[in-house]
Amino acid sequence: MLQFRSLALSVTAALAMISPAHAGKLSIVIDDFGYRPHQENQVLALPNTLSVAVLPNAPHAREMATKAHNSGHEVLIHLPMAPLSKQPLEKDTLRPEMSSDEIDRIIRDAVNKVPYAVGLNNHMGSAMTSSLFGMQKVMQTLSHYNFYFLDSMTIGNSQSMRAAAGTNVKVIKRRVFLDDTQNEADIRVQFNRAIQLARRNGSAIAIGHPHPSTVRVLQQMVYNLPPDITLVRPSSLLNEPQVDNSTPNNAAPVQPTAPRNPFHGVKLCKPKQPQQPVYASRFFSVLSDSITHSTLVQYMQLQWQGWDKP
Repeated sequence: MLQFRSLALSVTAALAMISPAHAGKLSIVIDDFGYRPHQENQVLALPNTLSVAVLPNAPHAREMATKAHNSGHEVLIHLPMAPLSKQPLEKDTLRPEMSSDEIDRIIRDAVNKVPYAVGLNNHMGSAMTSSLFGMQKVMQTLSHYNFYFLDSMTIGNSQSMRAAAGTNVKVIKRRVFLDDTQNEADIRVQFNRAIQLARRNGSAIAIGHPHPSTVRVLQQMVYNLPPDITLVRPSSLLNEPQVDNSTPNNAAPVQPTAPRNPFHGVKLCKPKQPQQPVYASRFFSVLSDSITHSTLVQYMQLQWQGWDKP
């Protein structure tokens, strides 16, 4: 009996030592950095295993990227990409029909504006990420920077993994959006869902935004994670198995068309019979008759006849 109890304690101790290696890995990325320093500074006060994604054209992009890096947080570029919905596009939004040179210029400019970035994820982008041709150009450029790509999965049929094939770009995917609503109860539900996915699949990435409600939930929950859940940076998940459920989308990007002109010009009526020739004598006769009966000539005739004199 004593030997059995000793064996049970040994097995329990061994499991306790092994379990952390098999703990679920949870990565949290906070998007849209660069516009609200006050709220973003509250995010940076949280554990530095939280990561941030900075919009390159935001007014505080460089400042917040530098602060995040100095605080130990991993920095990504949050690059605008074209959505399927019709809405105004931000400056330097990537579109599928863009040339490789234009995409290269935009990403190069973003890299200069967001120092210390090690990866890139998409802001919106359902039209761009669902285009294989468009994403292949993105991956070719990212391969020059040794960046990874975090697919925000704004559309189910994203082509990011297909596009990265043959390059050195690693692709990881978002599993949960924390704050589709800014209701704290809903955000807690999503946070717990991310924990469950990390526990079940071994890892999960959740994306949120620096809304006050999101910040409050993070302040409460990241310090109270279950013992089998480890908070990690996205780059530590690059070798985790990724499932690609997309179907090939080889459609060529649609080139933007010029606005339709509603005016079609004047339609000419075709004569039913051939027109008769007009001779010079007839031409001058009609011209003389027109001049004789014109208002100006008749006025001059009346003036000559003295009609306005008593």
